[in-house]
Amino acid sequence: MGTSRRYAASVDRDMDKRILGRIAHSGPLQTLTAEELQLDRTPVTIDPQPSKVRAWVRFGPASAEVDAEACRWTDRAVAIRFLVEDQEQRCWVWRGAVRDFATG
Repeated sequence: MGTSRRYAASVDRDMDKRILGRIAHSGPLQTLTAEELQLDRTPVTIDPQPSKVRAWVRFGPASAEVDAEACRWTDRAVAIRFLVEDQEQRCWVWRGAVRDFATG
């Protein structure tokens, strides 16, 4: 007897959400500092239709890769938003921590 791929994907997504919830409780969401961002000296692009991305974030000492939206960016950093337990989270991460869904 085979297994349902649709059901398996749903179970995997649910498990990923639970794992992310646990990681999020290990510490505060980290974001880049004003000194690192240099927004007073660096042009910022604001996207009216944010792109879907995958990004590495840190909660205290723990890290996780999340499904997110890239809302704004500079030449070195990206502002993302994502959900943890139905709560929107926002932070700035280094550009290298983000990859586009389309390019993988």
